[in-house]
Amino acid sequence: MIGKGIRMERIINRNTGRTVIVPMDHGVTVGPIAGLIDMRDAVSKMVAGEANAVLMHKGVPRFCHRGEGKDVGLIIHLSAGTAMSPDPNAKELVCTVEEALKIGADGVSIHINLGAETDRQMLRQLGQVGERCNEWQMPLVAMMYTRGVGIEDEFDVKNIKHAARVAAELGADIVKVSYTGSAESFAEVTQGCPVPVVIAGGEKMESDEEMFGMVAEALKAGAAGVSIGRNAFGHKKPTKIIEALSKMVHEKASVEQAIKMVKG
Repeated sequence: MIGKGIRMERIINRNTGRTVIVPMDHGVTVGPIAGLIDMRDAVSKMVAGEANAVLMHKGVPRFCHRGEGKDVGLIIHLSAGTAMSPDPNAKELVCTVEEALKIGADGVSIHINLGAETDRQMLRQLGQVGERCNEWQMPLVAMMYTRGVGIEDEFDVKNIKHAARVAAELGADIVKVSYTGSAESFAEVTQGCPVPVVIAGGEKMESDEEMFGMVAEALKAGAAGVSIGRNAFGHKKPTKIIEALSKMVHEKASVEQAIKMVKG
């Protein structure tokens, strides 16, 4: 398993065992939103803030590869769906592990919506991708959400800890889930999942304090880091936000210290 171990160290800090991942796959889902118009510039800002990895669809690296500056881990997203779809919760595979390897990926990711009408197809995709990742020694990030007609509250700890466990049992190496609202409840998620768990940033937040507070609680509860997109690249100071998050994740900076860093 040395191949997967080496690649994991390109997306997780080997000294802290934690990571700051910036998902930048939003263009397929909702189009070219603010912060992701110029992808090369967006990636450069994330790297300047010390992000461990960026996550994007297979076509993006060809027009955002910088060819200079500090390196950053690359995670290729394998599944997709658009906001225009009759069922936005349904995700289809649009890339393979082998194709991601050819692009130069250090890891791959897949999006699963448990509770959606098509969740059995997405679970099949997770199992198939997990098998290929084992074959090629490729780290697998599973984005696990509980959404759809069968879900009353997608932030319910009962649902989220179940989703995290599903990902781990089907082969994920890193699990991304929504935050459950408190350190006490999120501890149930991390304790029940035998692989690293990172929190999603979700919709654009009202304030930096709110986001940093969420991150601090998640880390206290055993989270292995964050996977925050819109609240980072969409911020008026994107590099500062990532820098502050990196200090919190890897150096145990406080919420107050993070806020001061962003304000300069």
